[in-house]
Amino acid sequence: MVTPVYDTQHIHRLLEAVSDPEIPVLSVNDLGIIRDIQINGHQVEVVITPTYSGCPAMDMIAESIQSYLHSCGYNEVKVTTVLSPAWTTDWMTETGKRKLETYGIAPPNRITRDSDAPKKCPRCGSTDTRVISQFGSTACKALYQCNECMEPFDYFKCH
Repeated sequence: MVTPVYDTQHIHRLLEAVSDPEIPVLSVNDLGIIRDIQINGHQVEVVITPTYSGCPAMDMIAESIQSYLHSCGYNEVKVTTVLSPAWTTDWMTETGKRKLETYGIAPPNRITRDSDAPKKCPRCGSTDTRVISQFGSTACKALYQCNECMEPFDYFKCH
């Protein structure tokens, strides 16, 4: 029997094991969607903010958080979704951004946030890239192509 530790930092570390279902290389911590963890007696409440309002992955993320914490011995787990303040890619961890690039997705780049500047190809590193579509495999990504290696890649849009 696992004895749960009722400490917010401990629970936050445990959530490293909960992956985003759309980008499994990222944890919910990497994404920066964990807004708060509250403990009231033996109840743990995890407050999350979706990357986009209406993000289809949020229900699965909430279920994954509950299921994982239950498996760690926490019997009373509540996941609450808040929309304000709105999530921003600024909340992603630097580790998460590196994981994205290693996974083949160009991470968000504040410098090119509001411009059509080329994005760095996560495969060959070239910035000789072009946008193919503002909509990639999910709503949070755009589709680009590298003009050097000719490979298409997703870019995780800033917002």
